[in-house]
Amino acid sequence: MQYIYLHGFASSPQSYKAQYLKRCFATVGINLEILDLNQGNFSNLTLTRQIQQTVAAFKTTNTPTTLIGSSFGGLTATWVKEKYPQVKSLILLAPAFNFLSYWLPKLGKAQVKQWQESGYMSVYHYGQDKLLPLSYEFVRDGEKYNEALLKRSIPTLIIHGKQDETIPVTASIEYARNKNQVKLITPDSDHSLHEEMEHIWQEIQLFCSL
Repeated sequence: MQYIYLHGFASSPQSYKAQYLKRCFATVGINLEILDLNQGNFSNLTLTRQIQQTVAAFKTTNTPTTLIGSSFGGLTATWVKEKYPQVKSLILLAPAFNFLSYWLPKLGKAQVKQWQESGYMSVYHYGQDKLLPLSYEFVRDGEKYNEALLKRSIPTLIIHGKQDETIPVTASIEYARNKNQVKLITPDSDHSLHEEMEHIWQEIQLFCSL
């Protein structure tokens, strides 16, 4: 089994969750591969690019793979499993379902319009601790993905905090509805889930039979 970790939007492979889980997997003799979804070019980030990068990281077309995705990385993982049968299971940490529908209203119509007209908007990048320009193509590309089309059912563990201020837990509750292979855990935590990492690792061990 290959294990791949996909970090969140404006994050990096050095994020707290990524590095914590890499250390945890190492204790059971497993290498957790952490992709750098920024690719040195955050400005041209799109969901499509992240999907393509994830698929390119598969060892072979037949290697069974578990994807672990945080926030926007979780959304990416969910789309990858839809078309690639080597993805046998998902672990999603505060997955960013309906990302644009939650993010764009927070920006406001005026800022979104300015972003569209200028082509770029400055976004705070947590991984680099600075503002970076992001192309409006990020929005155009994201609008092509209709989550109602996510139909393939595989074993999935979702951990989403009840106090999430970025992506409300209702997004994961709705995704999990009527999916008997989805296990949803909703701790009393925010989007970061930082204080839940020990619990998360315990749940991952149970889910993956490690």
